[in-house]
Amino acid sequence: MSFDHRDESGGSDQTALTLDARLIASLASELNNAEQSREQIRQFSVRYPGMTIADGYHISKQWVDLKLAAGRSVYGHKIGLTSRAMQQAAGITEPDYGTLLDDMVFAQGGDVPFSRFITPKVEVELAFVLGKQIEGPGVTIFDVLKATEYVIPAVEIIDSRTYPVDPETGARRRVQDTISDNAANAGIIVGGLPMRPDNIDMRWIGAMLSRNAVIEETGVAAGVLNNPANGVAWLANRLAPWGQSLKAGETVLGGSFTRPVEVKSGDVFNADFGPLGAIGFRFV
Repeated sequence: MSFDHRDESGGSDQTALTLDARLIASLASELNNAEQSREQIRQFSVRYPGMTIADGYHISKQWVDLKLAAGRSVYGHKIGLTSRAMQQAAGITEPDYGTLLDDMVFAQGGDVPFSRFITPKVEVELAFVLGKQIEGPGVTIFDVLKATEYVIPAVEIIDSRTYPVDPETGARRRVQDTISDNAANAGIIVGGLPMRPDNIDMRWIGAMLSRNAVIEETGVAAGVLNNPANGVAWLANRLAPWGQSLKAGETVLGGSFTRPVEVKSGDVFNADFGPLGAIGFRFV
């Protein structure tokens, strides 16, 4: 199983595996232990400079499999690196993705335990709740709109189980590391007004994200691949080589249209989507 991921410079082949199955399983266990201990580990790209994007996805899948074996269940999926600026910074030409699990779901208006995370950050997104299965290849935005039961405002909590900057070499985390880390998944909060995707122009949905009553970020959903539904179509097609699909009842985070905002214990957040409502929560 491989993916057509290429780096911006047209360099080394990103579709081939360079790490063997035993090492991939070992690295997945390291990530699992890092999350449980709340202690970051060195980036895999520093330790294995030749690792590819395909290696990263295999590590991520192994980690998710560990969690499923421990009793977790799939809640949905997330799409990351959806803005052009973030793709250029990461050195790729398309987004990445990860799996949302049931223990990542938090209630709006409630308290989020800060101790669950290492270095959490908050982003503003739209979530697609699917009424029908979407299976690639060949999925288009129109297939996504037909299969979506409703779209709802959402907040994603991201985290990093690997160092953003290597303490020994000063090297920054690469996209391979983020992908391995289940695309930085950590939490999801949905709220506000559910809407049918054909009743609103999603491109113009805007939001203001405030922390402790200070607006930190603003954005509109068109920043996500011109329309967040494009990201869901992309994801369905990228899952197809794995024999996987987006299933009815799952929730898909379409990608952030604000920059991530750092979190400290005690911070109170509010994501205001205007006429579509707001999502409030506190880290304790």
